[in-house]
Amino acid sequence: MVLDIGEDLLMAARAFASNIGALLKGQPPLFSGDRRPGSPILFDHCPILLRRQGMSIRPRSARYSFFSTTHELMAMTPHSDQFIQDIARWTEGREQFDAPIDGLHLFRQEQLSEHMVCMVEPSIGLVVQGAKAVELGDRTFRYDPQHLLVTSLDVPARMQVLQASRQRPYLGLALKLDLRVLGELMLQCKPSPVEPVAGAGISVTPVTRPLTDALQRLVSLLDEPDARDVLAPLALREVYFRILTGGQGARLRQIVSTGSQGFRIARAIDWLKDHFRQPMQVEQLADLAKMSPSAFHHHFKQLTAMSPLQYQKRLRLHEARRLMLSEDQDAAAAAFQVGYESPTQFSREYARLFGAPPRRDVERLRVPAPAPRPLRATPSP
Repeated sequence: MVLDIGEDLLMAARAFASNIGALLKGQPPLFSGDRRPGSPILFDHCPILLRRQGMSIRPRSARYSFFSTTHELMAMTPHSDQFIQDIARWTEGREQFDAPIDGLHLFRQEQLSEHMVCMVEPSIGLVVQGAKAVELGDRTFRYDPQHLLVTSLDVPARMQVLQASRQRPYLGLALKLDLRVLGELMLQCKPSPVEPVAGAGISVTPVTRPLTDALQRLVSLLDEPDARDVLAPLALREVYFRILTGGQGARLRQIVSTGSQGFRIARAIDWLKDHFRQPMQVEQLADLAKMSPSAFHHHFKQLTAMSPLQYQKRLRLHEARRLMLSEDQDAAAAAFQVGYESPTQFSREYARLFGAPPRRDVERLRVPAPAPRPLRATPSP
């Protein structure tokens, strides 16, 4: 249901339902990101709460989409204190903790960050405290404790932490999705037609209580090493099931369904990831995807926000950066190894993507970080 922003009373009531949990915990009002008509979850700051906190209110002429049922609003409650404490404990003294559970990573940031260029794998991103944004092409996806980031393909993007401080750090997790397991679960679910889903390979959807409960159970297994190997695969399948049957399930079903447009593009991306060093023609990828060159180019750009050649360039530049950082190669050697013939062109395109020439960028990344404090498996008394 789409309403004009002038209907202040209804807007305030619904925004209040979204923001009250955060306000009671001393957090600023929460909101979501892809601010466009028809988006499934767009709450503007609640005017009543903002006035109470002394914040200014600017009128907006845009139109917003709101939930139409009490059930949907109640599903947007903040995460439990225990879930937040668990992630805070496992990330204490470090920015990232790679959990001993397949694909699970926990994150912490104690200050706002600049844009970080990265490749995002098929995954979900959950924030339990703070807020974050991901840029794909000219679109920005903001997510917070009430909204889940779902990435269905390997896509090049830029990330930025928007809300964080030493007192209230950004806390979140990422779970890499195993598309094979998703495909198996899809066959076990109630059959439903796989219809084309328009849009990018990244999207934001509401966090539901069943999903956040399943993720909390998964994280809690970190405290049970003896049970983890047996229960973690089961907990992961529950998480996958909740995702498949949630707001972005149709998009993921399209990616893992043989013959769909999303599956064909994903297959072409897998080939690119293995052969990005080689010269490539779009017609070659289109044949692999069993699509005409024009249709392939259109759907590829719709999902990744760039052309196949631009995507190949991103893969080359990210791999060159890894070679310089991890294997101590110089810029020229890394450039040739990833498929560049001109070091000058490589340096120019590298600086355009990462904001600095190769040598300066690598030196900046190698600045030693403060040593992490010892990790505690259980809370201190």
